[in-house]
Amino acid sequence: MCHIYASTDPAEYEQLTRSFRLHGGVTSVRLERRFWAVLEDLANAEATPLPRFLEALHDEAVRCHGEIGNFASLLRVVCITYLGVAQQNETRIAV
Repeated sequence: MCHIYASTDPAEYEQLTRSFRLHGGVTSVRLERRFWAVLEDLANAEATPLPRFLEALHDEAVRCHGEIGNFASLLRVVCITYLGVAQQNETRIAV
């Protein structure tokens, strides 16, 4: 089983820094390439550009929880949550 994970293409976990505007100010976030791909999928599903999606996600998280200590960590957890929900939905459809 470890081979499945250990054989992951190194390009998938290469870290990329992307800059975008968050309420007029420029911010940068560094994530692994695979997380950026999942975030792009989420933004596409919402029919919105990635920077606008990230801004909306940031604003909603602030409304729910107050200050965000680590936006990159939040984005990683959002991706994992999205993939988990998608997997649950696929399992329900298959049953």
